[in-house]
Amino acid sequence: MRVVSDPDTCGTVIPWLSIIGIGEDRLEALAPASRAALDKAEVVFGAPRHLALAGLELSPKATPWPVPFSIEAVLALRGRKVAVLASGDPFWHGAGGSLCAHLVPGEWCAYPAPSTFSWVAARMGWRLEETPCLGLHAAPFERLVPVLRTGGRAICLLRDGKAPEELARWLNERGFGSSRLHIMESLGGANERIRTAQADSFAFADIQAPVAVALSVCGEGPDAAGLPVGFGLPDDLFTHDGQITKRPMRALTLSALAPRPNAVLWDLGAGSGSISVEWCLAGGQACAVERDLERCMRIRANAARFGVEHRLSVLQADTAESFPHRLPEAVFIGGGANEALLERLWAQVPMGARIVINAVTLETETLLATWHARAGGSLLRIELAESQPLGRMRGWSPSRPVVQWSVTR
Repeated sequence: MRVVSDPDTCGTVIPWLSIIGIGEDRLEALAPASRAALDKAEVVFGAPRHLALAGLELSPKATPWPVPFSIEAVLALRGRKVAVLASGDPFWHGAGGSLCAHLVPGEWCAYPAPSTFSWVAARMGWRLEETPCLGLHAAPFERLVPVLRTGGRAICLLRDGKAPEELARWLNERGFGSSRLHIMESLGGANERIRTAQADSFAFADIQAPVAVALSVCGEGPDAAGLPVGFGLPDDLFTHDGQITKRPMRALTLSALAPRPNAVLWDLGAGSGSISVEWCLAGGQACAVERDLERCMRIRANAARFGVEHRLSVLQADTAESFPHRLPEAVFIGGGANEALLERLWAQVPMGARIVINAVTLETETLLATWHARAGGSLLRIELAESQPLGRMRGWSPSRPVVQWSVTR
């Protein structure tokens, strides 16, 4: 028995929960430690398929997951010998992370098996560390948007036997009909089957779950190169009503905000949400605050289009009255800054947070100059011009100058 000393619990912790990964190669392929943990369990939770793979479908200690799925039944048995069966590696799109978020270290022992991603990579000969792995069984296909480019690859878990055809249709509608889908069913088991189809001529109608797809991306037209890596996506990729931080200014603003993985952004007065979307594409999380309902809907639509709706939340509110509850690592204000807002912001954001504010009016410029003198940071005046027809020739058409104040709290 493993006993863990945990200072947070003022004593020792004895594990009561075993989290066991199982694959289509069934009980016989489990390591001795996994089988021993399964034998000792008083209660075994799992999907009906997992219980059948372990030969426990008729066992009195077998308990199928409740519908709708919930971990509360497992947590209610804390202290008893409980096992949970999951597909492959329980901590990669599995129940392991959901369970352990409610446990203290030492309460569980984990026995992972090869994940579906590992099986697919092994069959394709792909380097797993270089291949995006997506759980599209519980997420929209738009999560693929950041990796869609000719020559790209991805491994996708899918919901059921109909999902590969739906994915092929989705790819075809976006100009990636030449992509090849390697459909992989029941990998590692007696019923394993691998077939390949092109998205624009997909014709398989007898696909059975569990199923994954190894995707070799190939596209045609202007979108075939995929989204660029960096800041400043084209404005016409976003739905907006003119209230958008334009591409060059957006690139400079995001550079000043300095996105980092999982860092939280407050986008106050978000407009179209373009700053929030690109922050999320860089791996962060954002809360866009916007008082106009139609703009809130556009922000959600933009987040869904780029596959970052799980990273971007929208709060319909006036920034003069409401801030998000979760504290930020960065804050952006694209317009509408005033003394009262900056006072509240400075009092509430944590030390170390980045604040970036853009101003186009003389009044807001004065405000930012005052705060720059008071709190430091960087004050930058940005003047951009774009070539436009001028009679039979061309000339420069200047945009309104923007003053940008950026500071670390």
